[in-house]
Amino acid sequence: MTALLDAVRRHAEAHAGATGTAQTPIPGLTTVRATAPSGLDYAISRPLACLVVQGSKHVSMGAEGFDFTAGDTLLIAADVPTVSRITRASIAAPYLSLVLELDPAVIADLVIQMGVAAGADLPPVRVEPTDAEVADAALRLMRLLDRPAAVPVLQAQLVRELHYWLLAGRHGPAIRRLGWPDGPARRVARAVALLRAEFARPLPVERLAAAAGMSPSSFHHHFRAVTSLSPLQFQKQLRLIEARRLMLSEGASAGSAAFAVGYESVSQFTREYGRMFGAPPVRDAKAARDKARDAESRPDP
Repeated sequence: MTALLDAVRRHAEAHAGATGTAQTPIPGLTTVRATAPSGLDYAISRPLACLVVQGSKHVSMGAEGFDFTAGDTLLIAADVPTVSRITRASIAAPYLSLVLELDPAVIADLVIQMGVAAGADLPPVRVEPTDAEVADAALRLMRLLDRPAAVPVLQAQLVRELHYWLLAGRHGPAIRRLGWPDGPARRVARAVALLRAEFARPLPVERLAAAAGMSPSSFHHHFRAVTSLSPLQFQKQLRLIEARRLMLSEGASAGSAAFAVGYESVSQFTREYGRMFGAPPVRDAKAARDKARDAESRPDP
């Protein structure tokens, strides 16, 4: 893992922005760097694999919590709400990870070629030690970035190989259901894509069910089974997470953020925001900014 750590560190230090994330030229591949423990980060994550190469992080989904550290891989195998925080990081030893968004089309093709079953309904969030083959494939993918001319020629096969080793390893059974083209996970994903694209607009459940190719009653059942939320709860969380981003990253007021994400009532927005984030919008945004400033000014231990 030492070589992978060095490769991720070089890319993250050269390209990470204010948030610590650095997109690579390879679609769906990102490095993450943090020099101090973080506050809570709320997200509805896309299916992904996160290889931690230095530091530690905690992720929770509902009542379940997961701690993972260097040498572990976090798998999120569905669009689910998560709350995460970096628990160990410093200037001398930053938190560093490599994140790959999983490609259902690649998984579907590999599942057929590998001749394996589509996969059982396993929990969508899990942590396992990183398989040696996964780390090796990830390293070769990162080294490809040092040869820009080779990226468009070789990236697809190396990304495919990394998916293969994930499927063949400890996380394989949980990933395989993403490769079942007509399975509930893929059908629900079509509705989730619509929700992500149009979360600020009213979306009748009948339209979402039609996107998933299900009856409304069947859709409700499968949507909650895959995401742990109802469609309305999912849309509400998308709105609140985006509103919080607008306030923290763009300095939007609570009222303008509320209207931007589709709320018609600022008072309703304030109530629902407080229930999700534990404080009213203005107080929460101020606390988050103060904590970020304190972390930047704190001397390295």
